[in-house]
Amino acid sequence: MKEQMRIHRVLFVVFCLFLTACTFQTKHRGYVFPDDLAGQVENIKTTSALIEKIGAPQVKTVYGDEVWVYYGADENYRGPLKPTFTDETVLLAWVRGNRVLKTQVLHDADLPNVKIAEGETEIPAAIELNAIEELFNNIGRFSPAGLGQ
Repeated sequence: MKEQMRIHRVLFVVFCLFLTACTFQTKHRGYVFPDDLAGQVENIKTTSALIEKIGAPQVKTVYGDEVWVYYGADENYRGPLKPTFTDETVLLAWVRGNRVLKTQVLHDADLPNVKIAEGETEIPAAIELNAIEELFNNIGRFSPAGLGQ
């Protein structure tokens, strides 16, 4: 009887651990867009109206046409598995001066499936130093403590 109670306790603990590892959690990343986003932004013609309606963009392009980019997605966690993203939405607004020329809303199916490469991206003309070179390279760069510089 005692042995059976011990087995039940162990199974109960294992079951509780299993349940906690399989919890589902969703965190929203980026902008929270309204359901009718395309309808709301199609009549916006000025950048001030766009900022008032949606907010400041996350990214503005540097080269070519100026495009403001807004992004929002749900990041889903399922226990020990890798997070997945759903309800991905991107709002692109082509801007010239204070005018919004065109807007485009992209959803999950419209977005390419980008695979992140493993490893590090090499930086052209980067200087690679070993630990000893790093140590000697930093000599004299820092002020003594308490001088406030």
